[in-house]
Amino acid sequence: MSAETDVLDVIIVGAGLSGIGAAVHLQKHCPGKTYRILEARKAMGGTWDLFRYPGIRSDSDMHTLGYRFKPWKAARAIADGPAILDYVKETAAEHQIDPNICYEHQLSAADWSDAEACWTLTIALPAQQKQMRCRMLLMCSGYYSYEQGYAPEFPDQQAFRGPVIHPQHWPEDLDYANKRVLIIGSGATAMTLAPSMAEKAAHVTMLQRSPTYVVSRTDRDAVANAMRKVLPESWAYAITRWKNVLLQQIIYRRSRKKPAQLKAKLIHMVRKELGPDYDVEKHFTPTYNPWDQRLCLVPNADLFKSIRSGKTEMVTEYIDRFTEQGVLLKNGQELSADIIVTATGLNMKVLGGVQFSMNGKPLDFAETWSYKGLMYSGVPNLVFTFGYINASWTLRADLTAEFFCRLINHMDQTGTRWCRPMLRESDRDMVPRPFIDDFSAGYMQRMMHRFPKQGDREPWVNTQDYSRDQKLLKRDSLEDGVLVFG
Repeated sequence: MSAETDVLDVIIVGAGLSGIGAAVHLQKHCPGKTYRILEARKAMGGTWDLFRYPGIRSDSDMHTLGYRFKPWKAARAIADGPAILDYVKETAAEHQIDPNICYEHQLSAADWSDAEACWTLTIALPAQQKQMRCRMLLMCSGYYSYEQGYAPEFPDQQAFRGPVIHPQHWPEDLDYANKRVLIIGSGATAMTLAPSMAEKAAHVTMLQRSPTYVVSRTDRDAVANAMRKVLPESWAYAITRWKNVLLQQIIYRRSRKKPAQLKAKLIHMVRKELGPDYDVEKHFTPTYNPWDQRLCLVPNADLFKSIRSGKTEMVTEYIDRFTEQGVLLKNGQELSADIIVTATGLNMKVLGGVQFSMNGKPLDFAETWSYKGLMYSGVPNLVFTFGYINASWTLRADLTAEFFCRLINHMDQTGTRWCRPMLRESDRDMVPRPFIDDFSAGYMQRMMHRFPKQGDREPWVNTQDYSRDQKLLKRDSLEDGVLVFG
């Protein structure tokens, strides 16, 4: 094992949307700090480089998924994966980030030393291991496993004669032209795949156990495109960003206060798309309230158009088992297919599955409390990026990076080398809540017990509220009686 003896000021883990953005913030707000970005893969881009399935796109508008500091200039606000990847790469090139990225550097372990006031990182390279050290560690590795998506084992799955594919590992050479495609799933990935594959496939069937809320909107923001013609690019972007943030917050708060009213509105919109004879109650009316799970966005009503054309069929039923020809349902119906796509979701990871320790003693983050949704009680010089589940990820990634830079500059000004959140005596009676609360999606529920707890009072909260976080992360004093510096 080789070791780099220099102690870097900062190491950022992950060269995706969050990591590249964090590096730009660091260069701007903390000039002169030495840093590296560790990227396990051979290329930057994270999610937008990993996923290659047909139609891959964002279900957030790019005026909020984009960085605060870099306007999104394209006419299409709901962008596809390649366009988002180009945006990330363009950002890195403009700010000369690439020389600081260490590709094929997989962080496997991190140990904090109180004596040396730094992190020692164990990193797996293709042919060896190495160690690097840093004062501050910023985790931008996302929340799901890149190695394997969530793939439940279906009864008799091996009986099916055709390929069974998970979208996270899409074969480049898959030919589905004029084939019968069966997509299992009801989330954003399935909603994206169905209309996209239906353009070439003979027929697409989307099989779901239970419905999801689906809303259609145009992929172009007319207000943004109009403002860009009369205002400077940065002004038009900032105004559009705030417009869309406010709209997201209004819809989410309405879902919490008047769920029945919003549910009726969403179902009415689907009925208008599919007509009075379509069984909207069965296929598009969930049993839960809006935003108990994430709403699925379909741009330009592409899914509804595909259903109306007969190219895509929705089936809502439980699977009994796989057969040679396809899938047998609990109601006795058999769905025939040439290709089965299991769009069954993600496997979550806490901090990329890295083994963390302090002074050689293993860390269990489930035993800690979440400080403002970005630090762990008792753990020094570690900040993690976790975006919003009810809005665009980058809104919170930007806030987290800015907080991280404030923290570094404050430590420089006070001459301190470490900082950790510590429970006050008045916090000892807090009622624990899940890190992500009031959100029933399966991929979250399967892993929430591994995440830190959040409390019932600030700053031990993960608000999932952009307006509230503006104060909590940007304007509140760092000397809050909870952060301990030394």
